[in-house]
Amino acid sequence: MSKTPLWQAISNALREDMAEGRYRPGDKLPTEAELAERFGVNRHTIRHAISVLVEDGLVRTRRGSGAFVKGAPTDYPIGKRVRYHQNLRAAGRAPSKKVLHVETRPATAKEAARLDLEAGALITLRHSVSYGDHQAIALSISEFPEARLPGIGELMRRESSVTKALELAGIQDYTRASTRVRATLANATQALHLELREGAPLIYTTSMSVDQHGQKVEFGRTWFAGDRVTLTLEEDA
Repeated sequence: MSKTPLWQAISNALREDMAEGRYRPGDKLPTEAELAERFGVNRHTIRHAISVLVEDGLVRTRRGSGAFVKGAPTDYPIGKRVRYHQNLRAAGRAPSKKVLHVETRPATAKEAARLDLEAGALITLRHSVSYGDHQAIALSISEFPEARLPGIGELMRRESSVTKALELAGIQDYTRASTRVRATLANATQALHLELREGAPLIYTTSMSVDQHGQKVEFGRTWFAGDRVTLTLEEDA
């Protein structure tokens, strides 16, 4: 069995310290010498561990001053109603979104089945990156039933807000029917969009949203930057 490298174990320990509030946003981390003494390693190993935290956007370094904690993970509630802009504002963050690509095409058999469509029916896929305070938080790919919601593709090109686009398509309300969550690691493309190193921890979710009549309106796949978001489960009324 392969052992976890020392620098990775130290990096993970410091992540846990930050997640539990031992080091808060703006706090200076202990010096390399202090951390080397704490973990019983040399300073080169400490520098490697800190550099990974810098790459993942958790820590910033200032020459001659040391390393400082950047920001706490954003609390992101997952419940019956998930609204990105609303969630980020509630967490005290400024939300924004960049649409990377929108395409409308015939659904594959698998895509059609999960949206309860006939094979080959039109769907719209939207790829986007979500930000909080200009820091990348999540990469998403959403599928919408163009056959059921004519014009949704054009609306998704025009509107950054999914809620607004669905409202314009006649969906006054929609809710999460299901959400699945698991851990994964960033591949090269995901790392590029989320401004992380390849192999950084991600939280991967898949979800299905339905309208007020129970019709499926969106299947979503989202990769959250694991160290920038804390997913919280909420019970909705």
